[in-house]
Parts: sequence; structure tokens; C-alpha cells
Amino acid sequence: MPAAAHSLSMVQVDVFTDRAFTGNSLAVFLDGRGLATEQMQAIAREMNLSETTFILPVDADAEKTHGVRVRIFTVQEELPFAGHPTLGTAFVLRTGPAYKDAREIRLDLNAGTVPVSFTGEAPRPTFGEMTQRNPEFGAVHDIADVARVTGLDGGDFDESAPIQTVSTGVPFTIVALRSLKALQSLRLDVGRSAEYLGRSGGKFFYFVCRETVDSKARLHARMIFYGGDDPATGSAAGCCAAWMVAHGVAVSEEQVLIEQGLEVHRPSSIFVRAAKQGNQVVNVRVGGNCVEVLRGELALAA
Repeated sequence: MPAAAHSLSMVQVDVFTDRAFTGNSLAVFLDGRGLATEQMQAIAREMNLSETTFILPVDADAEKTHGVRVRIFTVQEELPFAGHPTLGTAFVLRTGPAYKDAREIRLDLNAGTVPVSFTGEAPRPTFGEMTQRNPEFGAVHDIADVARVTGLDGGDFDESAPIQTVSTGVPFTIVALRSLKALQSLRLDVGRSAEYLGRSGGKFFYFVCRETVDSKARLHARMIFYGGDDPATGSAAGCCAAWMVAHGVAVSEEQVLIEQGLEVHRPSSIFVRAAKQGNQVVNVRVGGNCVEVLRGELALAA
């Protein structure tokens, strides 16, 4: 067990926002050494947030080579990668003595090493930006097939860009809709969607539209999964950045804003960009701010 007599120190942060009680909440446990996978999963269920992370400190030389070891859990499963847990955990590490005010922190995740860079000086909020894996473009989907499993009408889809599965660590199927109304009124059958996605190579749907609430945003987004309506999905936003550049929704190296979470009163601001080199999309970056909301101790049964 970690030190402190069967208690675990944790920090809770709101990610992809500069205001408390907005964005996507994340619980970060500062020292998960000695915990079994089953214990981590049980703690994630207890926290009941979109994700919970566990930092597993190792010696400084190993962290310099490989990054800080971190594991990510939803209430249901461990994930190889997720965006808001990566960004939020890096922010929390940056407040501790080992990485105080570091310009870059590298996380060693199950999906590989992900660097997070920081810009901004007090009193301005610090901005963090992760560089995700180069995208892998998967299947292009038929509108009629997606309409059947989502309950949408064929006319709800924006046909100017394809429905396509993209992965920068977790595969998301990007679905563009014509209107904000269609996106806001979406009621997804998660089980039916998961069955379809399992057959077609995706993990979750990421629904977007070009009509937005904030005029500065390029896209309005929703990601509905077994945990409900996700306030912000950084892994999906990275896939979406690659999809945007590949299909002309954004140009190479253009940083654009994706708004998410408004339907659950947790508005989130996700800034994304990617580069195009020839026919390849590379250097996918996803960034935002983060706010600490509480610190505490979790008591473990003896």
C-alpha cells in the first residue's frame, strides 16, 4: 500500500475550463503504488466521474526516459489513453515539487508516451497542450447504417465530410450533423451503438456540427457513452482535429475551438490543431485550461 496508513491522497480538477464547476471533472490519485487493478477500478467507481487517474511514481531517471507512469480508469474499464485525464494529471503534477512549473511533462500511458507542454505566466491562466499519437484513419461509414443505430434521419447528417473512424489512441467514429438542434436533441441508445461500433472498429461516436453556441467555436460536440453525456472528450477531440484537417473543415496548423458539455451544464473549451504533410495528417495537439477544486484523502479498508 502507499504510505499514510491506508489512505490515498487525491486532487480533483476541472479540465478544459478556467472556471470551477465547469469542464470535465477528474480525480487524480497522487501515489497508486501497491494498488491492484481491481482496487483502482473500485476507486474509479466510487469517484463516479468520467475518469480517474492513478500516478505511479518511479525513480527520476526512469521518469526522465519514459515519462511519469499513469493509469486511466472510467467507472467501467481501464483506458489506454484519454484526453482530459492526460491534461488534468499533467496539471496536477505541475503543482507538486518534482515538476513545479515545468514547461513540459511527459506521461507514460498504456498507449505510449504523451507529452504535455505549458504556456502562460501568472496572473494569466496556464494553458496546457498535449501532443497525441499520429492519427490512424479507419472505416468510412454509410449514412443509412449510422442512422439506423442512432435514431437520426438521413437528412440530419452533414454530407460535406464523411462519417469516419479515427484513432489517436482510442478510436472514435466522427459523425457530422447539419444542425445544432439535431445534435442537442440526440437521444442515443448506447448499447445498440456499442454493438455497431464493435463490428466497425470504433469505441465511441463523437457527434459534431458546424452550428455553435459560441461564435468563436468551429464545432459543437457531444460524446454520449455508458457514463452519460461526457462534458469534454480530449481523445475524441484529437481524432476530430485530424478529421477536420483531412477533410477541409480546418486547415493545417490552424488552432480551432470545439465546444462541448453545454447539454449537461458543464461547458468545456477544447482547443485543437493538426498539421498536414503531403497526404498525411500529423502532430495532433489538444489543449485547454484546468482548475483545482478540491484535495482530500480516500480511506481504504484494512
